[in-house]
Amino acid sequence: MLDGLVKNRVDLKKPRKEGLTCTIDKLQSVDRENFSILAPYVDIVKIYGAFPLLASEQALKKKIRFYQDFGIKVSTGSTITEFAIIENSFDRFVNEAASLGFDIIEVGENSIDLSLDQKKKIVEIIKTADIDLHWKVGKKDPRHQLGIDKTLQKIDEAVKQNAKKVVLEANEGINVGIFDEKGLVKWSFVGAITNEYPPSTFIFEAPFESQQSALIAEFGQRVNLAEIHQDSIASVESQRRGFLSKSAFGVSYIRRNPEGGPASKFIYYIIKTKHPIEQGELMTMSHLPRRTVQAAVEDLKRQGLVIERSSLEDARKKVYLPVQSDWL
Repeated sequence: MLDGLVKNRVDLKKPRKEGLTCTIDKLQSVDRENFSILAPYVDIVKIYGAFPLLASEQALKKKIRFYQDFGIKVSTGSTITEFAIIENSFDRFVNEAASLGFDIIEVGENSIDLSLDQKKKIVEIIKTADIDLHWKVGKKDPRHQLGIDKTLQKIDEAVKQNAKKVVLEANEGINVGIFDEKGLVKWSFVGAITNEYPPSTFIFEAPFESQQSALIAEFGQRVNLAEIHQDSIASVESQRRGFLSKSAFGVSYIRRNPEGGPASKFIYYIIKTKHPIEQGELMTMSHLPRRTVQAAVEDLKRQGLVIERSSLEDARKKVYLPVQSDWL
């Protein structure tokens, strides 16, 4: 539908290295016909928590093959991995995961703290099974969160162990990792880690659509996102291609797609629906950092879509309005 109008992904074909969308399987039934529509936009499915312990070997193999038939990799969760480490059964766990057909083992330190020597042994065991390694950084409990320095240390250790990706823990998206008590992105935290490592290093867990929207706006369509509910897969993919998240921003249909990055598009439609609006209000509504908002506004001004005026209430402040034209 509307061929030629929808922007393609840079990483359109699988297997993708960037722009990964990772979802969760909680042993729910999946309709093959409907899932086949979404499958091209899913890269990894994680079998949730300790659920592999509850399913029969036959059922697990069938589920793994189902996803792999669509070109989707299947991962364990870090919870079951930590359980195997605590029970001194990690070798057995890796061998059984490989025989079942898992493509990725996710290792984390939510309930344990591993020494460098332990991490090296874990990596060697996974290498012998020819399975990809994802290392998860962070704690699930909001009361026991890692600071920036400790997070950077854990990331550095994971990178040095050649983890294919570093997954940033978000749990339920509230007061964990890069998200504050309201579920908003802590941009100072994100800035600190992406200043040390490129964003492609990470898979950002982002359970809420507003979080997904903010990360796509900041990093573009190639940002890696996890904890995407299956009913949000289409929304994430459409945003990667430049469309807004209606639920996150309360935006109606798009009449003209401004050129530029996703941030410019987000800011333009906020200005268009909420004008006149100050920069501070744009930051509050979009949940984007000041520098991103400033760059987006300047981009829109260059495109002739937005004009700047002095506020009627305070001449020292600037407000932004859309250019009113029948052509827009």
